[in-house]
Amino acid sequence: MNNSQQFNILCNVAFKEILMAEFAAIGFDNFQETNDGFITNSDTNVDLEQVDGIIIRYNEQSGVTYNIEEVAKKNWNKEWEESYSPIIVSDKCIVRASFHPPQPEYPIEIIITPKMSFGTGHHETTYLIMAAQLTIDHTNKVVLDAGCGTGILSILAGKLGAKSLTAYDNDEWVLDNVQENLKNNDTQSKILVGTVQKLEFNEEFDIILANINKNVLLIDIPFYAKLLNKGGSLLLSGFYQNDLEEIEISATGSGLRLVKTNTKNDWAMAQFITN
Repeated sequence: MNNSQQFNILCNVAFKEILMAEFAAIGFDNFQETNDGFITNSDTNVDLEQVDGIIIRYNEQSGVTYNIEEVAKKNWNKEWEESYSPIIVSDKCIVRASFHPPQPEYPIEIIITPKMSFGTGHHETTYLIMAAQLTIDHTNKVVLDAGCGTGILSILAGKLGAKSLTAYDNDEWVLDNVQENLKNNDTQSKILVGTVQKLEFNEEFDIILANINKNVLLIDIPFYAKLLNKGGSLLLSGFYQNDLEEIEISATGSGLRLVKTNTKNDWAMAQFITN
């Protein structure tokens, strides 16, 4: 069997998801999380200049480094199917891949094909926001999914009865990925590429969902606050429990009030509402 190159990425765990998205954008198509980063391979020729460009952009914030080793080629689809298991959220929602059998005992089913390991519900932050969503009335609500990744939060909002959905991410790779997942879940959403500071929105939102790292949230919270209807909810995750105070200071300074928090393995979720 021929060998292939395996990239071992070491980084601050808070940046795993965004770095996997960056690597996906330059042709990497399989990821395996580790305690201190992730492992990725590509079946196509890798442009090391593009890899080094990512390292340079994120090194100061995330401490990201990498090394390459020769490994035997693997059937990565088979590897994924053997290692990827369904996720159950609050005994109400199952997130599974298309190759998993249906489990109709759960009232809400979301199908996410595991092309990447982020945005599947496995990460604590995704789980925390989904669990919080299940406690909020989405019926006829206008929802914004900020930094949408696979679109899993939008899909859940749609299945909970949202009237309209808008999702955005700053990486163009999300377009095909989100559209595929929306189609597989019979959900419709407007999809935008950009950041909340630069995009134009023609409506205000009843619910905003943002599962992004702390540094981005601290910049974006004032923009979210301006987009929320009176009494609207902002659900935030992507940060550690120790960062909650800093997040709350930013939110309260933007006219929001903390109403709920939750944690899982040191990761945190916070729900704010407009005053």
